[in-house]
Formats: sequence, structure tokens, C-alpha cells
Amino acid sequence: MSSLPALFGVLVFTFLLMRVLPGDPAVFFASGPNAGKEEIEVIRKQMGLDKPVPQQLLLYLYDVGRGNLGRSLMTGQAVTTDLRDRLPASLELTLTALLIALVSAIPLGVLAALKPGSVIDHGVRLFCALGVCVPTFVSGLLLIYVFYYLLGLAPDPTGRIDVFTSLPPSRTGFLTIDFLLAGDLDGWWAAFRQLILPAATMALFVIAPLARITRASMLVSLGSDFVRTARSVGLSWWRIVVTYALRNAILPVITIAGIVFSTMLGANVLVEKVYSWPGVASYALDALLSSDYAPVQGFVLLMASIFVVVNLLVDVLYGIADPRVSI
Repeated sequence: MSSLPALFGVLVFTFLLMRVLPGDPAVFFASGPNAGKEEIEVIRKQMGLDKPVPQQLLLYLYDVGRGNLGRSLMTGQAVTTDLRDRLPASLELTLTALLIALVSAIPLGVLAALKPGSVIDHGVRLFCALGVCVPTFVSGLLLIYVFYYLLGLAPDPTGRIDVFTSLPPSRTGFLTIDFLLAGDLDGWWAAFRQLILPAATMALFVIAPLARITRASMLVSLGSDFVRTARSVGLSWWRIVVTYALRNAILPVITIAGIVFSTMLGANVLVEKVYSWPGVASYALDALLSSDYAPVQGFVLLMASIFVVVNLLVDVLYGIADPRVSI
């Protein structure tokens, strides 16, 4: 319940922000600046822009309360339908990228903490610095150039599936899962090949903060009293690192992973554009460029809701990683 005021504030702020942006969406959707006044007025009435802003806000809040996020003038469909169709693509991409980042960052951070000041430590820190400095669209284009153009190992970056593969029955919206449920291994491999390069592009950017926080947390854990006690009683080094040090060091990593996931889901628009990925972020960007208010407002509300859910999930994972939290 404490998140409801925050969601309400997001609703109001996004609504008012869209109204102060330059440009008239009615003119845009009425076939440009040469459209007649009657045509523009018709579009303005369809969008509800002929009413005072406070009245528009009240009507919008009433519609949101009924689960109606409006209709997109770009697609002609309800915003809820567009978001429902595109959200699985963004979630599949973001979750895969986060999994790649965690599988890569945690071992790198642990290795750097076990050998501070060594060549491995400096190499990990250099890799993290490069990952943060290189923008995602640059790394995406480089990966496309190397793995698609030069080596021919990756498929062409044209969305979630190639034109020669038939889509499976939609059950989860995640193509890799739907293909497995349908028993189509060839389709799964085609979907996986399309997914791995954009996911790697996103992962490269978030490996750095995850590896650095893992390294810092491990250094603190390795220097703590309970680790020294475990060493003094003769426990194996592997057990000390994994069971005691890593389990305590993983708590801040869980927090950062939750924040990173929410950020990735909303900010992966560049990756979606580079790889022609039909996700919600590229959908919102197209709507913003065309001053289509409803999709942008629906997208921001969706991201805020997901952020709340992710925070709740992080609290649950805290209780699993540290039993003291659930007491």
C-alpha cells in the first residue's frame, strides 16, 4: 500500500509532463501542418485535448482506475493490448541479459576479491571500466559487425525470429519457452540465436556495477571475524568462500541486481532499436517522437509498477539469502 502514492505521483507527473512538451499531437496525426482546421479539431477531440488540463487529468485517472490506458493513434489499438503484446519481448531480453551479467559478474568479482592488487584484479577493474564507458548502441554495432558481418556466427539483427521460422503457439510470450513447450527444437535454436547477441549487448553494460559491488562486498566479508573464525577451526577454503563469505556478500548484489533489472527494462531502447527488437521501450520511444500521449503514459506506469514488484521480490530474496531478515 505504501507504493500507491508513488504510483499516483508517477501518473500525475507523466501526464503533466506530456502536456508541456512542444508540438501539437493533433497536427501530427492530422497528416502534418497542412491539414485543415476541421481535421485537426476532430483529432483533438478524439484525444481529449479540447478540454481543460485539470479535467483531462481527472478523466485520465478515472480511466486508469478502470484499467483503461487509452488508445494509441500510431497502432489504432488499446495501449494495454500493445503493452501486453510487447512486454514479453522486453522481459525475455532483459532477463536473459541479467542472467548473463550475473553469471559473468559474480565470478569476476569473487576472483578480484580473492587476489586484490593482482593482475586478475586490475584486469577485472579495467574490463568494468570499459563496460561502463562504451555506450550500448556502440557495443551493439560492434558485436553485429564482428559476429554477423565478419564471422557470420550470428543471424541478421531483425527482431525476435527470422522470416523462415514459424511462430509457436503463444503461451508465455517468451519465444524460447514457447518453442520448448511446442517441442520445436529448431525453432528454439532460431529464437535463441536471435536473442543472444542483443542480450550480450545489454549485459556488457551492467556487468561492471555488479562485478564491482561483488568485489567490494567480498573484500568486506573476507576480512570479517566470522571468516577468520572459520579459518581457525580448519574449514576448507572453498567452503569458507562459498558458504560464508559469498552468502553474506551476495546481499548488496541482490539489491543492485533489482535496480539494474528495472533500469535495463526501461532503458534498453537503444538495444531494441539497433536489433529491431519489438519491445515496450522502442514502442514508447516511437510514441514519444510522434507525441502520442497514451502509450508513453502507459509505458511509464508499467515501468513504475514493475519497479514496485521488483522491490518486493528483492525483499523476498533477502530473506532467502539471510535468514536473519525474515525473523
